Amino acid sequence: MSVNPDHPWCRPGAAAYARTRVRNILRPSVTVYGAPAELIKDENISVTMPDGVVLRVNVYRPPGDGPFPVILSAHPYGKDVLPKRRWWGWSPSPQYRLMNQTQPLRLSSETGWEAPDPVWWTQHGYVVLNADTRGAGKSEGVGALLSDQEAQDIYEIIEWAGTQPWSNGNVGMLGVSYLAISQYKAAALHPPHLKAICPWEGFTDAYRDLMTPGGIVEDGFSLIWQFGTKLAVRLSEDIGAERPKHPLRDEWWDAMTPNLAGIEVPMLVCASFSDGNLHSVGSMRAFDRASSRDKHVYIHRGPKWTTFYSAEAGAAQLEFLDRHLKGTKGAPIPPVRLEVRERRDVITQVRSEQEWPLARTQWRCLHLSEAGELRDAPGHDGSVSFDLKRNAASFAIGFTKDTEITGPMVVRLWASIAGATDASLFVGVEKWSGAEYVPFEGSYGYGRDRLAAGQLRLSLRKLDAALSATHRPEHGFRESEPMGNDPVELQIPLTASSTLFRAGDSLRLLIAGRYLEPRNPLFGHFPAHYRPSGTGRCTVHWSADMPATLSIPVIPARQ
Repeated sequence: MSVNPDHPWCRPGAAAYARTRVRNILRPSVTVYGAPAELIKDENISVTMPDGVVLRVNVYRPPGDGPFPVILSAHPYGKDVLPKRRWWGWSPSPQYRLMNQTQPLRLSSETGWEAPDPVWWTQHGYVVLNADTRGAGKSEGVGALLSDQEAQDIYEIIEWAGTQPWSNGNVGMLGVSYLAISQYKAAALHPPHLKAICPWEGFTDAYRDLMTPGGIVEDGFSLIWQFGTKLAVRLSEDIGAERPKHPLRDEWWDAMTPNLAGIEVPMLVCASFSDGNLHSVGSMRAFDRASSRDKHVYIHRGPKWTTFYSAEAGAAQLEFLDRHLKGTKGAPIPPVRLEVRERRDVITQVRSEQEWPLARTQWRCLHLSEAGELRDAPGHDGSVSFDLKRNAASFAIGFTKDTEITGPMVVRLWASIAGATDASLFVGVEKWSGAEYVPFEGSYGYGRDRLAAGQLRLSLRKLDAALSATHRPEHGFRESEPMGNDPVELQIPLTASSTLFRAGDSLRLLIAGRYLEPRNPLFGHFPAHYRPSGTGRCTVHWSADMPATLSIPVIPARQ
């Protein structure tokens, strides 16, 4: 069935959501407290690289002689960019104003953007290092983002930290986003003093996860990030200027991609379901492909920064790092911490699992039909057409009993286009409770997100056979296959999720030629934006020879 995809401002509850966004812009739900007098801070300590370039770090130490384990974060955002003291109180990072946090968070005045809180960690017996990468902040030289040189520099800082008088020789890494991404390549170099990493939501493939997911150019957040880093860092390469020269995933992209299989140190990775436009897919890829014998994944769908600084996440980070940096004994840490949600603000269960995807998954194959239904059995041959710029194909199924859907979903279909030589398809899966749209937390603080999503440029549909699994297809993006007049087979992986559907709830699948969310900063998904299809029509076909399905992971209740 072809429909006009519902815009977020047309869904129930959208007006109330917009009001919370306005309130958050005016008054973010962030509390900053002043660092205590006993906190020891050594500023701009020099660490000399083998080529003579001097990098600088801030060192926070607990009272006493130690020695202490060390936590390092390294990034290009400026270690000295901290909350500012104003006449009315502390002013947190301005990012919190636009990227809404639905729950309050609390951090100290020494906490950098997406960095561990030095006050909290020193109180738990850790030295905390916040490092300016090459070309950033007070560090010398000219940097290169996501580069091997950056990784080698971090290697040197780790080894320096492991041999200082206040260090017990055990160094770990912790941080969010780029402060997570910077851990992967460095860990794969095997610095002897690095004993554990905790990459908290960090992508692992710049092409697939951020800049060209599904082969479709992201020109919203990625452009803002490129512009911001150019202002903050002296760089040897302008990624924004170079990027258009590499529409396919070639050696230039390969050079920015970490060797995940080379990571052997213990790892606790956060792979949230609430950051699908940026970090979620890459974080789970890190957990899947790292060679670490002791690896764990912390899965949630709450606000990114509220969760990172929360008591529960802090306890998980502390337990993991205490074990590997202090030698603390305790019960084994489960491989998977899983959070099941019913809606954005309702958690139905938090439990431990032994693997991902879950071994007891029952894959349910739902077939598209002309009546706009998703059915367990294929029906008559049929098709649905929609305008690539204006409409979407919509299909739905209701649940007659409580059903948990946990894991990745996959759309498999046959499609053709008319009036165009190429097109991009955007897929969304929604939860509805009666006539109510059920929202979830999304990337950049977006609180009206769908359950799961995926996208694919049709000319880049060829799969990478070596990387693909039955329920996790992965495209190579290394060669373009022009569209002809005949339908082509497509496999579109969707972001993973863990959601409870109650009896009477329904699941809706949307397929469109443009991103399903507007960019409006109050109602829509600002600043995410993906280049839409041009003029033309898409037809989705199904028959015995051309099945069109949505595969969902149903989890039976434990006996």
